[in-house]
Amino acid sequence: MNPFDLRDTTSWLFWRDQKRASYPGSLDELIVEVGNLSSPTDAELGKIRELCQCCNMALFATNKAVNKEELKSFGDRFGLRHLNANEGADDDGVTAISVVEAQWRQVYIPYTNRRINWHTDGYYNEPGEQIRGMILYCETPAPEGGENALVDHEMAYLHLRELDPEYIRVLMWPDVMTIPANEVNDHIEREARPGPVFSFDAHGHLHMRYTARARHIVWKDDPLVASAVEALRGYLNSNAAEIFHATLQRGQGLICNNVLHDRSGFTDSPEQKRLLYRLRYFDRMQS
Repeated sequence: MNPFDLRDTTSWLFWRDQKRASYPGSLDELIVEVGNLSSPTDAELGKIRELCQCCNMALFATNKAVNKEELKSFGDRFGLRHLNANEGADDDGVTAISVVEAQWRQVYIPYTNRRINWHTDGYYNEPGEQIRGMILYCETPAPEGGENALVDHEMAYLHLRELDPEYIRVLMWPDVMTIPANEVNDHIEREARPGPVFSFDAHGHLHMRYTARARHIVWKDDPLVASAVEALRGYLNSNAAEIFHATLQRGQGLICNNVLHDRSGFTDSPEQKRLLYRLRYFDRMQS
């Protein structure tokens, strides 16, 4: 039985009603105070697991200073162990996200202060290296801006399936969204990456691969695909109650199963420069 299988209507209807009933009603319900990230209590871990079971994400907050090894140890408690050591990551697999005005990073939006549109992380990764879990931790917030909008990808699926199940069918096509090859100085740095938007793993968990960017992306040329993409964009840019808005402060973090998120633009000052640590995992959080 799999509620994300379009042929399994019974499971779908049961899951849909449970999902709506259990989804948090406000951002405050997502926040879990953690006294010490190095030794969280069973109650703190249990609350985070409970939230991630019902909405695939939780926000944690601590008053103690946290280093990268403690963040990795914290993720390990939820089964997050296999880091994606992407090009921007340090040797320990953790990526420092801040404004970089030199090196290759300056051409990539995460290392600027510009807005980042809706996406799931690693949408350009190959099929066998999809990002399923993530931690985002704030070391230093920007003096102004840097807000994230967050929504469980399962709620996006629910919305589209309620509109028209055919939207889900076409967004599961294996070539519905293609990231073109990345060519630098006549050298192919990354091959073209076609893939689905929605898929589910061997355990029936839903995975989403998506970016709202308009450039350097190719959608399958099909009228129904265009309608589905427009419906998804409309949902993400709506005032739906299940879309939360949070500006992470020092000591706050997001732990999730790679939910949909964006980032507003922000302004640094000479005295305060935004710094977040990002940990991307090939693992999904264990309940």
